[in-house]
Amino acid sequence: MTEECSKFKNKNIKDLDLNDLKEVRATDINEFLSYTEYYINNEGEEKSNSENGKSRKLAAVRGLFKYFYRMEKIPSNPAELVNKPKIHEKEIIRLEPNETAELLDVIEKGEKLTSGEKRYYNKNAKRDLAIVTLLLGTGIRVSECVGIDIDDVDFELNGVKITRKGGNEMVVYFGEEVERAIKEYLKEREEVEPEKGSENALFLSIQNKRIGVRAVEKLVKKYAQKVTTLKKISPHKLRSTYGTALYNETGDIYLVADVLGHKDVNTTKRHYAQMQDDNRRRAAKAVKLRD
Repeated sequence: MTEECSKFKNKNIKDLDLNDLKEVRATDINEFLSYTEYYINNEGEEKSNSENGKSRKLAAVRGLFKYFYRMEKIPSNPAELVNKPKIHEKEIIRLEPNETAELLDVIEKGEKLTSGEKRYYNKNAKRDLAIVTLLLGTGIRVSECVGIDIDDVDFELNGVKITRKGGNEMVVYFGEEVERAIKEYLKEREEVEPEKGSENALFLSIQNKRIGVRAVEKLVKKYAQKVTTLKKISPHKLRSTYGTALYNETGDIYLVADVLGHKDVNTTKRHYAQMQDDNRRRAAKAVKLRD
């Protein structure tokens, strides 16, 4: 908050001290947040922040003032007087049931078209099918997926041990479709000689190393583009697809929260969007412009 805040425009940020913090008012912080909506950085690049971005920056400012106020270094906490930017809910992007089926069909065929309509077999088809089926069938995060070891999969229980955010381990369970896809992939996996350090990894890259998050994101995007051009589908969107489907089947928001590993059930309530979407679809069919 130097040149972007008129009160400190002639000061270098490194020169600010506690006396300067004592001078800050809520209006100064609001001025800073307004600045973050659109600005040009030191490299001459145009930058902007969404509502979420501004909220994160305000959280950092609040943390700073809260600390010094609690330590009795400043007489007041002006950051508490600043309202958080209103966050407008975005509609959750997910696959419809028919799109989910088509996506799996596209991968299972194991072929890709090049110019001239010449077909080539995709040697990673079974691996890709296992990954996407696992994501769609359990709702696990892509980071959790790539961290799975072979020994983490138990076909007696049809469960897989994953490491959640924060390092907590838990077992999530899968159905027959996921079981079948992983078993088919493991037949190929047994014939591969992994690179050193990746011997235990369930999913391997083309280089025979543990597959990374970025690689999974790319393969999901590649296949999804063959199914829909209107939606930008990522592994996280597959997670949303699972969460919505599970809620529609059970109506139990707390079950969905538990399976997805959400600490706050309010996060899970985003999956109610499916019901809102269904209502809008019915509304579209209800009005007839011509008999």
